[in-house]
Amino acid sequence: MIPSLEIMPALMFGGLVVFLLLGFPVAFSLCAVGLFFGFISIELGFFTAAYLGNLPLRVFGILSNDLLLAIPFFTLMGAILERCGLAEDLLEGTGQLFGKVPGGLAYAVIIVGAILGAITGTVAASVIAMGMISLPIMMRYGYDMRIATGVIAASGTITQVIPPSLVLIVLGDQLGKSVGDMYAGAIGPSVLQILLFMGFIAAVSVFAPHKVPPLPPEALVPRGWGLWWRVIKGMVPSIVLIFLVLGTIFMGLATPTEAGAMGAVGAVVLAVINRRFTWKLLREAMSNTMRITAMVIFILIGATVFSLVFQGVEGSHWIEHLLAQLPGGQTGFLVFVNVFIFFLAFFLDFFEIAFIVVPLLAPVAAKLDIDLVWFGVLLCINMQTSFMHPPFGFALFYLRGIAPKEVRSRDIYWGAVPWLFLQLLLVAIVIAWPESVTYWLDRGTGVDPASVTIDAPPPPPQDDNAVPVFR
Repeated sequence: MIPSLEIMPALMFGGLVVFLLLGFPVAFSLCAVGLFFGFISIELGFFTAAYLGNLPLRVFGILSNDLLLAIPFFTLMGAILERCGLAEDLLEGTGQLFGKVPGGLAYAVIIVGAILGAITGTVAASVIAMGMISLPIMMRYGYDMRIATGVIAASGTITQVIPPSLVLIVLGDQLGKSVGDMYAGAIGPSVLQILLFMGFIAAVSVFAPHKVPPLPPEALVPRGWGLWWRVIKGMVPSIVLIFLVLGTIFMGLATPTEAGAMGAVGAVVLAVINRRFTWKLLREAMSNTMRITAMVIFILIGATVFSLVFQGVEGSHWIEHLLAQLPGGQTGFLVFVNVFIFFLAFFLDFFEIAFIVVPLLAPVAAKLDIDLVWFGVLLCINMQTSFMHPPFGFALFYLRGIAPKEVRSRDIYWGAVPWLFLQLLLVAIVIAWPESVTYWLDRGTGVDPASVTIDAPPPPPQDDNAVPVFR
C-alpha cells in the first residue's frame, strides 16, 4: 500500500522513535530518517528534488550562526572554572559561615551551586566539583546519605535555568527570541528554585534535624574577619565574572556571543589569580569544549535535515492539528506538553529535546497566543528534570562517578526523588504565576500607542496669487 501524505508525518515520527529506541546516535538517526523519508516523498511526488536543495543553505545557516558561537565560549568558561579551584574556595568559606546551623552544609551547597551555575553554565562542572568537595565532609559529619547526594545533584541542575544557561541559548535560537530576553525571563524562576531548595532543607532541619546536623565545634574555624575575608575572596571574583557575562547582556553592551568570549577570558584570569592555570588545564578545557560543541552542531544539523523533510510532508499541520484540538485551550496544551516533555526527558538529552521537539511545539504555542519567552523558560525548567530522573539522569551519573564506593547507587537514586518533585512544583508555579517570568522582561514605556496623539501647528495659509520664486 502506498502511504498518503496525511500519514507521512506520523510515519516519520514513529521511525525516529524506533531508531532512538534501538540506541543509534541521535544526530545520525535524525539525518537517516529525514533523508530516507525525503527520497520516498520525492518518489511519491509529495515534493520535488529541488526542495531538498534548501538543505545546504540551512546547514550553512547553522554553521554561520553567530548566536551559536556562545555555546563553545560558555562551555570553555565552565570547563576552565571547573578546574581552577573556585568551587573549593566558595564551598569552604560558605560551609564554615553556615556550619553552626542544622543543614548548614546543605545551604552552602545550594548557594554555591547557584553561583557556579551563574558563572559556568554546565551541570557537570557544578555536580562534580561540589560532589568531590562536600560529599566526603557531609558523610564525615553524619548527614543522611540521601539528603547529601540529593542536594548535591539538585544544586548542580540549577545551572540549567540560571543564566548563562546553554539551554536558554538553544531555546532562544529555536523559538526565534533574543537570548537576553530568555535570560531576563529566567531570573524569577531561578530565585524561586533556590528558595524552594533552601525551604526543603529548612523543613528537614526542623522535622528531622538528625539528618542534617550542624558542624561540631572542633570543625569550625574562629568567627571574625578571617572567615569573612575567605568568603569575600571567593565571592567577589565570581560576582565580577557574573556581571561581566550577564550584566553586559542585560545592559545591551554585549551580545551573548561577546559576553561568552569575555567570560572565557575572565575564567582564564581567575585561574591565573588562583595559581591553578596550566597549559594542561587549558588543553583539557578546550578538548571538552570541542567535544560538546561538535555534539551540539551535529545534532542541530541532523535536526534541520529531519525538520526540512517533516515540513515538506506538512508535518507542522499534523502537529498543530493534534495539539490545537486538546481540551482546555492554553491550559490543556501546557499540561500535555509538560507531561510529554517530562517523560521524554527519561530517554533524551535536553539538547535533543530542544532541537527535535521544541520547533514542532513553538508554532502551536504562538497560535494559542502563548508568550514564547515564557514558554521557553517553562520548558527549560521542565527539561532540567532530565538530569535528575532515576535511573538515567546525568547529574546522578556524574555523582555516581565521583562518589566513594561506600555510597550506594540506591541512595543516590532515592535521594533525587524529593528534589525532582520540587522541580515539578516550580513548573506548576510558573504556569500558575506567569509574572514570575514576564515581570523581568522589558515592558516598554508603559504607553499605549493607540492613545498617542500628535499636536502640530496648522500650516500657514497659502496665497493663491503668490508668484513662486526660483533660486
